[in-house]
Amino acid sequence: MSLFGYARVSTEGQTLDAQFEALKAAGCTKIFREKTRGANADRPALTRLLGVIKDGDTVMVSRLDRLARSSRDLLDILDVLARRGATFRSLGEAWADTTAPQGRLMMTVLGGLADDAESVIMRSSASGTERTAA
Repeated sequence: MSLFGYARVSTEGQTLDAQFEALKAAGCTKIFREKTRGANADRPALTRLLGVIKDGDTVMVSRLDRLARSSRDLLDILDVLARRGATFRSLGEAWADTTAPQGRLMMTVLGGLADDAESVIMRSSASGTERTAA
């Protein structure tokens, strides 16, 4: 069982130092780091991290926005971790901790809300209903 960290900054002018130190202090043995915009779907360090995760491992971030671009992106990443038997923890958001029952409940609720929102969008698109700003 390993504790892996993931740290990301958006621009070359930013530093990974604070995230790295927080993850190291929390016990991460290996920290994957990258400098790329969160909106960028191509995140090689994240891909490498997800490739080495196995049963019993935990992935930790300093804040959720360092990991995911959206709620859907977060849920997709958490799904990969869950399928591999790994857990997730955010230092900045105590509720985002799948190592604890309360965190697993919160992720389940978030997943349900995201699925429901996606369903509403699909139904609206299929019926031709579009909303416009007033």
